[in-house]
Amino acid sequence: MPHELTLWQELGNAAAGDLFLVAASAVFGLAVLHAFLTSYFAKLAHRRKVEHDAQVGLGLVPVNEQGESADLRASLLHLLGEVEAVFGLWALALFALMVFWPGKGWDFACRFVESGNYDLAGTTLAAIGPSKFLEPLFVFIIMVLASARPIMRLAERLLGGVARGLGDSVAARWFVMLTLAPLLGSLITEPAAMTIAALLLSAQFYALRPSERLKYATLALLFVNISVGGALTHFAAPPVVMVAAKWGWGLSDVFRQFGGAAMATILLSTSATFIFFRSEFTEMTLRAKDEATDKPRPEIPFWVTLGHLALMVWTVLMLIGHHPVLMVGGLLVFLAFTEATPQWQSPVRWRGPLLVGLFLAGLVVLGGTQSWWISPLIARLDANTLMLSATVLTAFNDNAAITYLASQVPGLSLGGATAQGLRHAVMAGALAGGGLTVIANAPNPAGQSILAKHFAQGVSPLKLALWAVLPTVVAVLCFIFIR
Repeated sequence: MPHELTLWQELGNAAAGDLFLVAASAVFGLAVLHAFLTSYFAKLAHRRKVEHDAQVGLGLVPVNEQGESADLRASLLHLLGEVEAVFGLWALALFALMVFWPGKGWDFACRFVESGNYDLAGTTLAAIGPSKFLEPLFVFIIMVLASARPIMRLAERLLGGVARGLGDSVAARWFVMLTLAPLLGSLITEPAAMTIAALLLSAQFYALRPSERLKYATLALLFVNISVGGALTHFAAPPVVMVAAKWGWGLSDVFRQFGGAAMATILLSTSATFIFFRSEFTEMTLRAKDEATDKPRPEIPFWVTLGHLALMVWTVLMLIGHHPVLMVGGLLVFLAFTEATPQWQSPVRWRGPLLVGLFLAGLVVLGGTQSWWISPLIARLDANTLMLSATVLTAFNDNAAITYLASQVPGLSLGGATAQGLRHAVMAGALAGGGLTVIANAPNPAGQSILAKHFAQGVSPLKLALWAVLPTVVAVLCFIFIR
């Protein structure tokens, strides 16, 4: 019986067989490093813009007819400081590297980006579903739909009604938005829940100028809660969607394995954060009463809201059925409906969803070359180690990619208690680690895109990770002990 290769021997053989795998992983590593340095580039861009504006005021640089002028270096630095653009930029770098790599070339690079993943033989494989970009497309469309005024007004009423029952204080609204909204993600999908929760937090909480510590604690809690909150069903959380069919998980299977732990995680982490900051919440409630202004808002007819809900349901069904063209068709109907009912609509939000779509598309391209080292690593771990490893790996590679790669490990698709325990472990780790970084869970870039304006120097990845540690630990413990 041949001796089993060690992890390092298997990775060495893979690298020797195709050195491009090492180069692609190096590009991915640079992308992750860049994601942690975006705040630095944002500071440089702001400094350069201030200098340029001063030169405009002195008449030292040319302006157009409207008196506008921009500095190219400041614009480039600002682009490098946009965390949502990071993986799109490095995906272009990987594409260029593939084009000029000996033995690859233009045709191979195009086939890889458009249709396939990358295996150890250097050939392209079938995509994840009909299109590897189905998930980025879905997140883009559902973000646009969820940010519409009728949907936001409906969510505000539902969550606001619960908050009024709890006293209608700042703390009550904050608590409801960080518990019920993530759990609703199991019905309306995680990206939609993230969009709604982030927009409501922006208007009703961050606008009240909380301390920086509470800002980061709330953002980290939002990311973790959204990541686990979609685990009550088999169609709402991207990491669950990736493997549910292959592992034979239905609605009851997912809820039985992860539902109780997910709800316990959200309640425990949110309650602990509230207790820690309770004195600041009291001060914010007093300040909110002093600054309160009642502005009348026109009522939105029920049929308009119903039309928006129907389009969201359509989009989710097209995701489950893998019909991207019909998904785009739903977006076009949404635009037509919005144009036909302008008195009850707000301007369509494009910038945030487009940047988030670019982020996820870039992550899909870069992640398609990482299975050569992730899959052998997963295959060698026991259940407890696998859960912790999946939690850590998720911080540096989208949790949906982690579970998808795990589904390709032959041992995890077998029957028996051992394989079942391993499947639970990798999914629990992916869900628990989904709040550690912006790239850990597909909806996170959406939340950061909406809330970044409330952070003077941009969102610091290090501070976000530090504040996310405690709720992540709570999630891991809940998934271990509540099954």
